[in-house]
Order: sequence, then structure tokens, then C-alpha cells
Amino acid sequence: MRLDKLGLDPDFWRGKKVFLTGHTGFKGTWLSLWLHAMGASVTGYSLRPATQPSIYENCRMDEIVSSYIHDIRDYNSLSAALQKTAPDIVIHMAAQPLVRESYAEPAATFEINMMGTVHLLEAVRQAVQNGASISAVVNVTSDKCYDNQEWTWGYRETDRLGGRDPYSSSKAGSEIITDSYRRAFFNPLDSGAPKVSVATARAGNVIGGGDWSKDRLVPDSVRAIRNKKPIMIRYPEAIRPWQHVLEPLYGYLLLAQKLTISGAALSRGWNFGPDYGNAVSVQLLVQRLCEEWGEGASYITDPMTDHPHEAHYLSLDSSLARQTLGWKPQWNLGATLTRTVEWYKACHRKQDMRAFSLRQIDAYMKGGQTE
Repeated sequence: MRLDKLGLDPDFWRGKKVFLTGHTGFKGTWLSLWLHAMGASVTGYSLRPATQPSIYENCRMDEIVSSYIHDIRDYNSLSAALQKTAPDIVIHMAAQPLVRESYAEPAATFEINMMGTVHLLEAVRQAVQNGASISAVVNVTSDKCYDNQEWTWGYRETDRLGGRDPYSSSKAGSEIITDSYRRAFFNPLDSGAPKVSVATARAGNVIGGGDWSKDRLVPDSVRAIRNKKPIMIRYPEAIRPWQHVLEPLYGYLLLAQKLTISGAALSRGWNFGPDYGNAVSVQLLVQRLCEEWGEGASYITDPMTDHPHEAHYLSLDSSLARQTLGWKPQWNLGATLTRTVEWYKACHRKQDMRAFSLRQIDAYMKGGQTE
């Protein structure tokens, strides 16, 4: 095995067939680029990009990824796509990912995030029964799957799941559904069960170049700066575990690789959160973003007080991933903001964003020293 500085094995990924749901989204595009850079063959299943602009289109991903543009709620289309692809590894990222949107569309949020998980796992179950050789499934959920008690310490994988808002509770539901399928249909103690290793992955508040979503702090900030307006902060004192998008993606890739090699021993939930120094308030993050951006960036606090409830503090304990998988964050908050601002400025200058993004991935893979 020839490992790089992150513990990823280029020979392992070269030629691997990966079925990725949600590939047109922010994280899905970055993961597709990384997989492509390592020589994997990526087939994506997703709706069309939800934003305009989108990183998927910025990076001309249709040129390097095979796509099924369908809804995760359409089980027949999903199952047919999975059967036809015959993947080695499945990574499930398709979701309704926004807390505020979940208040406006709770039924759709539960349907997409919970029944979407059922559809994906059922499609895998049917595929392997029909002879597919899927070795590993990674279901990406969220740090918000935990029943948040506003603790000052990080949540561990064994802590209680739950959620006040529909998004958080739907992600807790996705975790429970995955555990049920893992124990009922992919149980290594059952000699007749398919040999598929199934795990979940929970990350913190992910930021980085290419996120254009509404009601997310960094893209809202970039839009405000571009429009020569001050950034409007809704919850200045709320503390979040900020991390660059490549940090959890590295965790998902390492987990999928080791699930395939080590099997069911790693089939469980995993946290991939940033170092504690990256858990800062919304106001401090925006202040540092403005400093990094330079001239034209400023912020004010939104005087409105009737926003939907969001947690004040939430952090992850990633000790298990560090000790068992050998995963650890590479970039601190300063490096994260530098790379993020660089990406948006390069995009505004109309650079080749696929090449630019691949250079950021390459820098990360070479050891990505913390700065």
C-alpha cells in the first residue's frame, strides 16, 4: 500500500467506481473533483445545481462526471442508476441541507433527508442481492444530528441523537435509519448477510470556495461584499465549529478506504470536526473574513430578533477518528479563510475554477500545513 501524507492510497482509488449522491452540490462537487484527481470513476445522482451560480458549473463538472439528474425521492430511478453503475463504493450526500429552509419546508426536509436515506440503502440492498459487489457505504449526515444540550465540550459518537429544528431531527433520523439497515441487513454477525460495510459521517460547519447557498454565512457575506453592502449578522454570539470543506471530505475518503479494507469493524458513526481553536462566534468569523478580504468588506448586526431558533453552541469530539483512522484537520481557521477568500476572488476574475480548485486539493494532499 502506497500512502500519501494524509493516509490515502492513490493505488486504492485509481479505477474505483464511486456512486455519489448530491454530486452537484457544494460538497459533492469538491468530493467529485478530489475523486477524479485520484483516478476514480465518479457517477453522480442528484438534482440540477440548486444555486446560480454554482461550483458544479464553475468547474465544468459535466465534462468529468457521469450524471443522473433525478430526485433522491424517486426510488425506481435511483435503484436503476445504482444497478447500472455497479459501483465499488457508495457515498450518500444528497440532502436538504439548510436549517432555515427546514422551517419553511419541514415535510420536504424529512422526506428528502430520511426517506432519501431509506431509498439509498434499500437500493444498495437490492443491488447486492442481485450480485453487485459494493464494499462500502458512507452516509454523510451532520453535527446537528446530536440532541444539543449547549454543552461546552464536544459531542461524541455515543451521545444522544435528536434535534429541535426539522433539519437537525431529520439528520438524527437518517442516522437511526442507517443503523437499522446496518444491523438488520448488513450485519457481519449474520453469515448470510451481504459483506457491505456501512458507516455514517458527521461534520461541523463547512465553509470554502464555491458555496453559493442562501442563508449561509460565507456565501451571504460574499454576496454582500460584491454588492458593496455591509454583511448582516443574525446571531453574532452563536459559536460554530468552522472547517474548510476539504477537511471532512478527507475524512469521508479515508473512512471509505478503510471500510473497504478493514470491513465491518469500522461500521458505525464517525465525527470529523475541526480543532477547538476553530470554534468561534459568528461575529469573530465575519470580522476575520473581512480582514482577509480587505477593502470593501464590513459588517453590522441584524436588528431583527424574530429569526427561527438556531443552536448557540455545538462542537464535535473527533478523538475516535484521530485515534482509529489517523484522520486529523490540516488547516486552522486562518488558513481556511485564506483559501476561501482566494477561491471567490479567483472566480470573480473568471479564472479556470476547476484548475484552481484542483490546485487547492493538491496543496491539501501534500500535507496542507496548518498556518
